[in-house]
Amino acid sequence: MEVLKNKKTLQDFIERQKEMGKKIGFAPTMGALHNGHLSLYKEAKKENDLVISSIFVNPTQFNNVVDLEKYPRDINRDILILENSGLVDAVYIPEVIDIYPEKTESIHYDFDGLENEMEGKSRPGHFDGVGTVVEELFKQVQPDNAYFGEKDFQQLAIIRKLVEKKKLPIKIKGVAIYRADSGLALSSRNKRLHEDRREDSKVIFESLKKVNEWFKTVTIPEIKERIREIFDHQRGMQLEYFMIAEEETLKETHTIYKDKNYRAFIVVIVDGVRLIDNIHLK
Repeated sequence: MEVLKNKKTLQDFIERQKEMGKKIGFAPTMGALHNGHLSLYKEAKKENDLVISSIFVNPTQFNNVVDLEKYPRDINRDILILENSGLVDAVYIPEVIDIYPEKTESIHYDFDGLENEMEGKSRPGHFDGVGTVVEELFKQVQPDNAYFGEKDFQQLAIIRKLVEKKKLPIKIKGVAIYRADSGLALSSRNKRLHEDRREDSKVIFESLKKVNEWFKTVTIPEIKERIREIFDHQRGMQLEYFMIAEEETLKETHTIYKDKNYRAFIVVIVDGVRLIDNIHLK
């Protein structure tokens, strides 16, 4: 596996691969890798000649400096995980100057309102940071296909909108949420939880599965009330928000239409750690 530590090294590598006609699959990460990330590379391996990862903790998508400082970093461990997986041909580990050669600041984007829903309401400018780093990485890596997990469904929708608006020749592939045996969605943040609390947090996915059952017969206001009641009885857990939204617009809905697709979204703070999850509603 090639380890590419700056933009020039990456450009030389990509140029050689393009000359050989290689189809490139790409999944950017912020490191702290786990099996959820590897599931992206498994999908990429099926559809491409070459699979590239990137590891870059993007400063412009953090609203809180403390969160940026606390974000887990262990490059050597991450490289070892990628090497041992046998799924990745190269990993790009840029410095800030490779992504932000002048100022470390975001471009402002219009994502047709997707950026103002859910996470965007409490994290102003967050998706400008996401869009800025992803667009720059796409320009440098020049992938044919790019892979993102459905756990961050809003981010996935925004990246699809970015590619559409910028007319980038890249196919965006969503990959199903990778879960622990308990059902908890895998996240780099889970490492900050004690093992017992990770087990307790399985209630998040269990409640989403109940929502999928209730969705057939129960009104949305009643579903929301039931979810509130569940988390009112969980020790050390705070329900930040729960909502049911249209998958296309991400706008919260209180009425169901047969020609729309819906998804339930939840954010729960467990011992100070913010956990997100979602489920497609049938």
